[in-house]
Amino acid sequence: MVRIFSHYLHRQTLLHVLFDLGLILFAVVAVVLSQGDAGASAIPFVASHGLSLAGCMFIINSASGLYQHVHNRSVTESCARALLGLMFGLPLAYAIFSFLPTNTGHRELITLGAMVAVAAVMVHRVYAAHSATQSRIRSRILIFGSGPAAKSVGATLKASDPQAQIVGYLPGPNEESSCIAEDEIIQMNGTLTDTARRLHVNEIVVALSERRGGSMPLRQLLDCKLYGIRVVDIATHFEKTLAQIKISHVNAGWLIFGDGFNQGVVRTAIKRVFDVVSASLIFVAALPVMLVTAVCIKLESAGPVFYRQERVGLNGKPFNVIKFRSMRTDAEKDGKPRWATLNDDRVTKVGRFIRKVRIDELPQLINVLQGDMSMVGPRPERQYFVDELINKIPYFAVRQSVKPGVTGWAQVRYEYGSTVEDSVEKLQYDLYYVKNHTMFLDMLIMLETVAVVLTGKGAR
Repeated sequence: MVRIFSHYLHRQTLLHVLFDLGLILFAVVAVVLSQGDAGASAIPFVASHGLSLAGCMFIINSASGLYQHVHNRSVTESCARALLGLMFGLPLAYAIFSFLPTNTGHRELITLGAMVAVAAVMVHRVYAAHSATQSRIRSRILIFGSGPAAKSVGATLKASDPQAQIVGYLPGPNEESSCIAEDEIIQMNGTLTDTARRLHVNEIVVALSERRGGSMPLRQLLDCKLYGIRVVDIATHFEKTLAQIKISHVNAGWLIFGDGFNQGVVRTAIKRVFDVVSASLIFVAALPVMLVTAVCIKLESAGPVFYRQERVGLNGKPFNVIKFRSMRTDAEKDGKPRWATLNDDRVTKVGRFIRKVRIDELPQLINVLQGDMSMVGPRPERQYFVDELINKIPYFAVRQSVKPGVTGWAQVRYEYGSTVEDSVEKLQYDLYYVKNHTMFLDMLIMLETVAVVLTGKGAR
């Protein structure tokens, strides 16, 4: 894993991004130089046209979900996403190299080369997602512990990171019972440092079920770190592997004394400028869709076009969220708040469609412009549910330390939730966002939101 602007990215994903961008630049340079254009005249051309296309393809691939670290996606789905990317990438390459001014000759051949490079990038995206060669670069991980916590770490690695190779589990000195199969247990020969070096371990995850009474060999763990072996605790492991903060394995001290949770004035000001600019642009672009939606809602059922409901915002301050009405007007005729559920019979036909493609959320851009919401942040909840969840889930109130968002990390990583258990899972992503939020993460979330909208993931 590589940490960029407080956000963890898989090293393999970063290499794929750099390879794809380099492929486009290489293709443009190769075509230009093959036609006899000197390097001096080719450099400005590559800088302007090649980098522009490479940057646009990064956005298209990210929005199509082609850079998501998903190892259980079918080849058919990957091909469908690649074809969707081609629908945007090929016309874009043609437009950039055909219409933008340049002092380099052979425009038609260079344009063709750029379009071939775009197609090659898409082929590489599908190949990289399903090629067995991606497993050759593997990180060797030793799990220090053999109890329930260690078993949870192992299951997480096997399910989410195919590049992780678990070399085994090393029981702690005071662990009385084991949850690990005997053939996966490693017997210590010498010190912990000697064992880790003998097994050529890259990383040690400390997942001890018992840490009292000298269970933690601090000196040996420090020696491992001095020899270049990464040593992480279980909370940090889940943070970087799953991009969430596991409530079951975190404590207040880890949250307080660790890094993150930076809510500085500069960050807040930059985020506000980003919100206003992006919300204004999206509002203008989506205005025709919003007008058609309003007409369809009116034609299907009597009642208002917009639905206003009080939600809890920054620091617990209430505000009225604005959405397109997607339910019947008597959806809560008994006055009791209810979670939205799968195939909810209160949802209208138009409402079901606009929920699937997230059109019902577009009026919240007004909330963003008013300053009640941000483009990215935890989803705002109703006071009734907030009071319930604060009493049942530790650290739930932490998510109110930032403005709620139109989209968020939990929304692109977890499907719609309608239970307390779902709220726990979503909170773990929200805590990760509150702890590590930067403009870099905000932009990644907005790009992934496009992929969620295109696939209708998690809609109810």
